[in-house]
Amino acid sequence: MAQSPSQHPNLDPELRAAVEQGGLMTGDLSTVTFGDLPEMRAQMNAALAAMAPAFPAGVTVEDRKVPGPEGAPAVRVRIYRPETQDGPLPALYWIHGGGMIIGSPEIDDARMAANVLEIGCVVVSVDYRLAPEHPHPAPVEDCYAGLVWTARNADDLGVDPARIAIGGASAGGGLAAGTALLARDRGGPALAFQLLVCPMLDDRNTTPSSREFAQAVVWDRAANLFGWSALLGDAAGGEDVPIYAAPARAGDLSGLPPAFVDVGELEVFRDECVEYALRLAQAGVSTEFHLWPGAFHGFAGMVPGATISRRASDAQVAALRRALVK
Repeated sequence: MAQSPSQHPNLDPELRAAVEQGGLMTGDLSTVTFGDLPEMRAQMNAALAAMAPAFPAGVTVEDRKVPGPEGAPAVRVRIYRPETQDGPLPALYWIHGGGMIIGSPEIDDARMAANVLEIGCVVVSVDYRLAPEHPHPAPVEDCYAGLVWTARNADDLGVDPARIAIGGASAGGGLAAGTALLARDRGGPALAFQLLVCPMLDDRNTTPSSREFAQAVVWDRAANLFGWSALLGDAAGGEDVPIYAAPARAGDLSGLPPAFVDVGELEVFRDECVEYALRLAQAGVSTEFHLWPGAFHGFAGMVPGATISRRASDAQVAALRRALVK
């Protein structure tokens, strides 16, 4: 009989307790079809609305519609700013997670508001189109369009255009990496840093960790195959997948902004993130990497009070401060 993910001998004790208490989302999409996704998204959005955080004092939030890719609809961005600011601030351009199939900027409201206060920055979070209704290249092109708008409107946003970082978690981390590649290859906007939190980078699913975690807390192999299939259809895992969809396929990682990459020990993405961080460093990109022992996918956001979660969150904030605060 297969071992329950909560019984993995390496699982951090505080995270194990949270798993055993229940309430964490799992990666089991074995009975889900693409037709089920609209209802799943509606339920998630309703839950988010019911739990909407009261934003801390000193942070303002607004939504805007900005130009999307050529010939495509406008893109919504959610802008988080300090109520008062003296001079242009650094900016974090953020891309939410959700396996390419679910999610919205609202899932990261608390984290982005905290970044505004802890780093002293403006955050612009993009609401990109989701697969499978909008397969590649729609998601990454929406992300790139929002980045272009952010850079072009730096003055209006109170942002220093020389201090814009891009970041994201999970699918958002993969899209952040893909958007950074697009920015490099299209000649801008300039990026000061990339924060890739447990990023989803490789559609091929051939690494040892991809095979190891057929069962996993939060996001397992089947869920990952489902997400990539939604984004790429029959092309997933084949020979003709663009690097902007699956950044792990990029042969040349030179010329990218300095990077922070982290990942949990007990997740599908472990090995592709390890390899991507190593290849960034080998390409001359200054790179900080963390492999969090005993941690599953998305642990820091799902169990924020655990000691290892606080360590991970602190490391991310510290990296952004070093890159952006002059």
